[in-house]
Amino acid sequence: MKFIDEAKIYVKAGDGGNGIATFRREKYIPMGGPNGGDGGRGGSVYVIADRNINTLVDYRYTRKFLGQRGENGGSADCYGKGGEDIFLRMPVGTVVTDLNTGEILADLDVHDKKVLLAKGGKGGLGNTHFKSSTNRAPRQCTKGEPGEEFEVSLELRVLADVGLLGLPNAGKSTLIRAVSSARPKVADYPFTTLHPNLGVVRVGAEKSFVMADVPGLIEGAADGAGLGIRFLKHLQRTRILLHLVDIAPIDPDADPVKDAKAIVGELVKHDPALADKPRWLVLNKLDLIPEEDREKAVKDFLKAYKKATKYDGPVFPITAITGDGTKPLIYAIQEALEQMARPEIADDDEDTPAEEQ
Repeated sequence: MKFIDEAKIYVKAGDGGNGIATFRREKYIPMGGPNGGDGGRGGSVYVIADRNINTLVDYRYTRKFLGQRGENGGSADCYGKGGEDIFLRMPVGTVVTDLNTGEILADLDVHDKKVLLAKGGKGGLGNTHFKSSTNRAPRQCTKGEPGEEFEVSLELRVLADVGLLGLPNAGKSTLIRAVSSARPKVADYPFTTLHPNLGVVRVGAEKSFVMADVPGLIEGAADGAGLGIRFLKHLQRTRILLHLVDIAPIDPDADPVKDAKAIVGELVKHDPALADKPRWLVLNKLDLIPEEDREKAVKDFLKAYKKATKYDGPVFPITAITGDGTKPLIYAIQEALEQMARPEIADDDEDTPAEEQ
């Protein structure tokens, strides 16, 4: 199935049915009074998060979703039937935004989360509602209210704990294959990855986290070069970014330090908030350097890189294709993710004694 992570659709809830003005007319009941029924409500439009869907392809080709109109009221106090609601199922992580105002209408970040997107119109009132001691034969009735309508954009942002960042062919897909059961395409040419891939990394019997691999960036990506930055939105929900660097590029003219610095620059240019996330440095393809020269190569790279970027975070030299060095990396990630969750638990624990007192 084709991976689609963006779509624009038009949704309109059903209008309410009209109320009616009628009077009871039966033999031997010459003055039966008003008996016009109310119109039915219009059908509403809901969006639902579904973990069994992983693409917005259904909304790329079907663009209009219209709720059913409520039926008009009838005589003999008969109310009109309400319109049926529409339920639009979307991948978990989909963000629904009003195209006209930019307001986020729904963030489907949990499986089975249901959000009312467009509310159906209320049905009109029949003349029964207008009778009184001074108005025994009302001829008033009201029309149904129109349903809400929106032009919305759908944007899928995958849910992952860790995101992989780097140049094409830095080894991101190879790493996710080495530490999880995900099997993204791997080849010896750039831009092998054309859409995000998710892999569950199991650290222990009951411990795991989700890793996301997105297409590689190149210098100028924020201005549209390569695949641009359209896939970086999939890293916005992550808690840790792994910046993979090919420390032994095949091209003799390539400068790993310059390339790594350029990626950070593109990240800052695109979204400063994303650039502020914890970002770890992972030096890949150590197997391409003679064993006796590896330590010096790592030290030389770090010296130049830290001078250029003021980086002072964790560093993990690895060989993704063989898995060497990946175990310390995933254990460190698991520990960091657990620590990120601990402050909330600690706050709850601190509050408990006070409540008991």
